[in-house]
Amino acid sequence: MVSEQPVLVLRDVSIAYDSPAGPVQAVSHVNLELMPNTIVGLIGESGSGKSTLATGIMRLLRGGAHLTHGEILIKGQNVYDMDAKTLRKFRWEAMSMVFQSAMTVLNPVMTVEQQMVDVFLAHRPGMSKAEALQKSYALLDLVRIARKHGKSYPHELSGGMKQRIVIAIALALDPALVIMDEPTTALDVVVQRSILEQIQDLQQERHFAVLFISHDFSLVAELASRVAIMYAGRFVEVTESGGLTVSDQDHHPYTQGLMRAIPRLTHEDVVIEGIPGHPPDLVTLPTGCAYHPRCPYAVPLCTVERPEPRDWQGRLIACHRFDPQKAGEFSHVS
Repeated sequence: MVSEQPVLVLRDVSIAYDSPAGPVQAVSHVNLELMPNTIVGLIGESGSGKSTLATGIMRLLRGGAHLTHGEILIKGQNVYDMDAKTLRKFRWEAMSMVFQSAMTVLNPVMTVEQQMVDVFLAHRPGMSKAEALQKSYALLDLVRIARKHGKSYPHELSGGMKQRIVIAIALALDPALVIMDEPTTALDVVVQRSILEQIQDLQQERHFAVLFISHDFSLVAELASRVAIMYAGRFVEVTESGGLTVSDQDHHPYTQGLMRAIPRLTHEDVVIEGIPGHPPDLVTLPTGCAYHPRCPYAVPLCTVERPEPRDWQGRLIACHRFDPQKAGEFSHVS
């Protein structure tokens, strides 16, 4: 029976980087719950804070980044309250991560077999090398890699094979949460599709929760049951993926812009509309709503008052247009 306790809870999480100009807020007041046996997608343009949030969850922040506010709970335990020894054991046993540069994660001077065995021996001190080897080859079977490649070095494998092995290592100790940070980047579309289908199969078989991070809106909408859209370090919308339709106007303007930019091969005479402008500089964020310089609905209120997330037809949306008390400000905006 699957537990009803959330695997991941983010409570008002903020993460900042130190800089000569002062702290730069890369993630600001983010809230999210991820239940067991679910896939939640995290979408946003480059620089929106997705990868910073992921490394923050894993407590792997580097380069002057640090948690400035809030709590990150994995299986009810606060990751930032753990000592180094507890955290080392907790990683990969309760939570693991497939990094954005997954194809360069593998050690180039160790065989696949050696790297997989090391995971078991490091976290299971009582396990024999023969048992670790057996489990390693079972993992290769799981991700559909021929056992002969256990003796291979990373440079002898294709990109798709290396990606599958990295995913296998992430699943080695049956974690409850797996964070996948753009795991199919730099792979061709055929291999990408194969790996995504395999992720779905593995998740359904092992019932772990997945936080799947990408800038590919259509990919995440297809894979995940729920989607969080991030802009300038904040969640501007959290919605069920089934509600993401091109014709649906009941979304944050940024979400609408992302949907309009998706190519649709089944339609004729489709005009793909890009979002004008560019993401804001986190050092000098616009006042009010950070999206207002690019928003077609922006009114003076948007430039001075930052909207907070509010429920709208089952979605959480941070936009003044969806606040009944402020909707009148937009009556003249088409």
